[in-house]
Amino acid sequence: MSIHPTEIKLHQNSRILEVAFEDGARFRLPCEYLRVFSPSAEVRGHGPGTETLVTGKEQVNITAIEPVGHYAVKLVFDDHHATGLYSWNILYDLGLNQENHWQDYLRRLTEMGYKRQA
Repeated sequence: MSIHPTEIKLHQNSRILEVAFEDGARFRLPCEYLRVFSPSAEVRGHGPGTETLVTGKEQVNITAIEPVGHYAVKLVFDDHHATGLYSWNILYDLGLNQENHWQDYLRRLTEMGYKRQA
């Protein structure tokens, strides 16, 4: 299934990317969340078991949103990360499953003894 966004709006002050889709779904995705769940090989690895748990991105922001064809955007972060292509399906999944993904991320941080900065 391929679903397309109808609006992508960056709220830099609050570090939120708001994405609306043609089915009426609207998601408010924090920049930190998007950065730690980047679809890049740096984060997701090159196969099962090679993922990296990204930390220290509590204050990260998006500096640019670059379209990639008619299927994705490249998000450029102020920590110079810019290698993940966020397809419409990936953005939709990140929005739809945000709570589960985030709780799993927080659990993994706790297990490794990392304390998020306020």
